[in-house]
Order: sequence, then structure tokens, then C-alpha cells
Amino acid sequence: MTTLNIGVLAHVDAGKTSLTERLLFDSGAIHRLGSVDGGDTQTDTGAIERRRGITIRSAVASFTIGDLRVNLIDTPGHADFVAEVERALGVLDGAILVISAVEGVQAQTRVLLRTLRKMRLPTLLFVNKIDRMGALQRDILAGLPAVAVNRVRQGRVVPVPIDAEALADHDDALLEALVEGREPSHGELLEALAGQTAACQVYPVFHGSAIGGDGVAELLAGIRDLLPVPAPRDEGLKGTIFAVERDQAGRKVAYLRLFSGEVRPRQKLDSGQITALRVVGAAEEATLTPGNIARLWGLHSARVGDLLSDEGSATPTFAPPSLETVVRPADPADAARLHAALLWMAEQDPLISTRAVPGGGSSVQLYGEVQKEVLAERLRDEFGVEAAFSDSTPVYLERPVGVGADRSEMSRDNDHHFQATLGLRVEPGDGYTFRREVELGSLPHSFNQAIEDTVRATLREGLHGWPVIDCTITLTRTGYASPITTAADFRGLTAIVLRSALALAGTRVFEPCHAFEVELPAEAFGQVTARLTALGAELADTSPTLVTGSLPARLVNEAKRHLPGLTGGMGVWWSRPSGDRPISGRVPPTRF
Repeated sequence: MTTLNIGVLAHVDAGKTSLTERLLFDSGAIHRLGSVDGGDTQTDTGAIERRRGITIRSAVASFTIGDLRVNLIDTPGHADFVAEVERALGVLDGAILVISAVEGVQAQTRVLLRTLRKMRLPTLLFVNKIDRMGALQRDILAGLPAVAVNRVRQGRVVPVPIDAEALADHDDALLEALVEGREPSHGELLEALAGQTAACQVYPVFHGSAIGGDGVAELLAGIRDLLPVPAPRDEGLKGTIFAVERDQAGRKVAYLRLFSGEVRPRQKLDSGQITALRVVGAAEEATLTPGNIARLWGLHSARVGDLLSDEGSATPTFAPPSLETVVRPADPADAARLHAALLWMAEQDPLISTRAVPGGGSSVQLYGEVQKEVLAERLRDEFGVEAAFSDSTPVYLERPVGVGADRSEMSRDNDHHFQATLGLRVEPGDGYTFRREVELGSLPHSFNQAIEDTVRATLREGLHGWPVIDCTITLTRTGYASPITTAADFRGLTAIVLRSALALAGTRVFEPCHAFEVELPAEAFGQVTARLTALGAELADTSPTLVTGSLPARLVNEAKRHLPGLTGGMGVWWSRPSGDRPISGRVPPTRF
């Protein structure tokens, strides 16, 4: 049996979780149709997801169409969970993008479509809610390379011939046939549509209703006939962990999509030894083969986003959150429990980057306020901890502006009394680099590890308390006295010498920015651009109805608040973390 892994994506409330439920029901995978309003859908299993009616974490369900197994990944649609969406996209073979027939193509819809096109992920469009009042009052797909498979007539969907002229734009043979007056057969057109869908040149469009079921049979046929099943790769072991959860016994479970190689029970990986393996859609324990997804037990150090290969594991880079908040327990006695709960959440989403701060609190990094609200509910419902969150503040960054070096010689006369010799140099770089000007074998492994770990830990808080990035750290001198020197000596000394070198180099503080797009009526162009410029936005491409640029993250909410009044409620805002810029004027206060 071949396997196809597809995702369902959409703007919030377009109906993607309802569509997931309908696909499972109509394919026979489930025997009762759940609903978002009823809180009993298959993929929104968390109490918070059911209560809020939104998807927060990716979930996997499986069904079959003939001899094709389809693993369906229901992904978050809210912008605050964009990192979860990006991780899920990396394991997909294709996607279904759900568009509301009432609201049309919304800001997040365009973001998702742009991302799908950039990743060259074959995509079907499902125009949902055709049975709602106000549906399809305008051409909501104008400007998209869309090819309709069905249409809505008198409130029902009916099949339509595949538009040969639309496909001929990308097919010379088809164009030649049309010029010669020869009408291509349905089979030829279906084959051309499948090929152009796989090449991301066109997007087949299916109209229907996830709640009522109209058009879903055609969509299932489209999944079978139009989305390409990738050929197995021969590249050794390659896979991605895209979700982590706990089972009812509290054991850690990792979801792995395998691209090549094989994974078996009791196999050892960097993150642990597999104690149990369940292939999604298979009834019993089995070997995980390319193209499939499995739930793995025993990988105790696995984190969401880990890339597994024969060379080891790595974590890909996503745009980090640009906001930060401090979480404190309502009861000070719960401080340790609060931090442990946040550490567990960080396994599911490493980008929240939690750390303890003075006073019994913990810092958490965020993409937006909805994410903060969800964290508060999860702490209360899943861990029994009532917590208070501070106002969100931007996550500033520090970069070295010069070169600084310091060293400390082992001596009983030193104030710190560490029995070690150490020299470090700090200078600007591209990303983080740790280098040595001393022989690797000149120190025991534990001492080298202590130095490297402490360098990374120290750089989390620079001269102003913010993370230090884009720097090269060079180990210039080492020395120790056996058996007196311990790894603790190097940990303590590294922090002192590195901070001294960093002070000599100096740092500059940068603030995070968001790239934004604003769609607006032409008559509001002047007012909107004037307001954005006054807020400090740097404008890029503009047209009478579209403004793009970048804006400091701390001003995004203010810009969004002004937009409805400036555009008569017609403006649409989209933004996401993108780069940073130097702070001008007063440096922000020291972190916490």
C-alpha cells in the first residue's frame, strides 16, 4: 500500500477541522461525525482546543482510498501558532487549503498559499461553506492559477469540464491540440491537471460543505488522482520529528515522518532507544518505512523539529518569537512545578525557550497574545498551576561591535580561586561560531564540554541582558593542574572571562521586526502609509491597494488597531517575525 501525507490548512474558522472530520467519516475511518461546536472531533483532542474551537497542535489521522493510505495532518490556523504550521509543512507530500466561501481569501490564507508555493507543495483548494448565507457573492479566487473541478449551481455542487485553455498555458502539446481544433479527452485533461498540480503550476478547486458533505466525494477523488505520491529516496536514514506528546501513562511519544531508510523497534537513535513503534494507519507494531509516519516511544531527549539522519540529529531554524513574558505562580510554592510544566511545553515547542528568572518566575517567548492565553489555560488544566503573566515585551538582541579578548591564569592569588587557565576572544560573526586556537586534545573532554556549554549559556544574557547573536568565540588559551582542576573550575572561569571579553568588545542592541502586508482600498492609501511611516515602518513595494514593509514588533498591535479606522473596516493586515534593526536612541532597560 502506498502512502500520501497531506495537511489541511486554512485561516481561522474556515472549517479545516470540520473538513478533516468529514474526510475521515466519508472514507469510513470513523463511524460517527464529530463537530467543532460539539467538542468531539478526532484531531482537536485537547480540552482547550475543543473549548476554543481552534487547532493549537498538529494532529495525525489516517484513512484509505482504495489502495492508497492517506495520513491527514490537521495543522493550526491561527497566526500565533505559525511555527507549528511550518514544522508540519516540512513532512507533507501535499496539502488542502480550505477557503471560506463567505469570508473569501483572508490574510492568513494568502500567507499559507505563499508558503505552499515557496515550498513547492502540491495543493488542492477546497472552497467551504457554500451552504452559508452570503456565500460566493464575489469571485474569491480572482488572481489565483485555479482550475475548477466542480461549481455551485442552485446551492448544490455539480461537476464541470476541466478547463483545457487554462492548462494549455503550461502544456505545449495541449495548446497545439486546441489550435488544431482537437478536443482533448477527459483522461488527457485529468492527466495534465495532475501533472501541473504536482509541479505547483495550477491549483484544482473543489467547492463544497464540510458540514453538509457536498463536494467531499469529489475532493477524495482529487486526493487520489491529483496529488503525487513521492518516490522513495535512497539517502540513508532521514526523517523529521514534527510532534511530541505524552500518552495516558505519561510516557513521551514522538511523531516521526520517515523520508528514507528504515526504523525498527529497539533501534538506537541519538535521542534514545526505541522501546515501541506504531505506524500510523497500521494495526500492529511494524517497521517504519519511507513515506510513513510512526509514533515512537523511548526517545527521551527528542524535541519537535529534530531532523534525524545517519549523521545524527539537528534542529532546523525557524523565525524565533519576537515577544517575551514572565510567568509567575499564584502560589509561590508552585514555582518549581510551574517551571517543570513549562519545560515540558518547551519539548513540544522549543521556540518558547523557557528559563527561570529571579523571584520564582519563568520567562517564555511568544508569537502573540492568543498563545499566552492558551499557555495559561494549559498550565491550569493540564498541570494544576494557576499562573499570572506579565505584559508581553519585545525580545531584543545584542551583537558585538568590536573585538574583545581576556584571559585568566591559574594562580592562588586570583580573586575567583578557580584552578584553571583560560583565554577567550569575542568578535562579530555570522551566526554563532566556536573556534579553538589550542589543540583539542590539550584538555580532557569534560573540560572542553564545560567550556562550550558555559559559553552558550553565558551568551543568553549579554551586557544588557539580551541574547548575544552573530558572534565568533575563540578559545585562545587553556591550562589545568591534575588532579586539582575540575570541570566546575572551567565553568566558573569561562563565564567570568567571556563577560569581560564581551565588555571589551562592546555590544549594540537590536529590536525584532515584522514583515507586513496591508491590503486596503485605494482611497485609504495616503492615510495608511502616513500612519505607518509615523510609527517607524520602512515601506517596500507599494501600490494603491497593497503596502508592504517592515515594522518594529512592539508597534505591530498599534498599527493593527489603527487600520480599521483608516480603511473603513476594509483593510487586511498580515505580519510575521522577520529580521531586526538597531535601536536608535535610548537602549531598552535591562532584561527583567
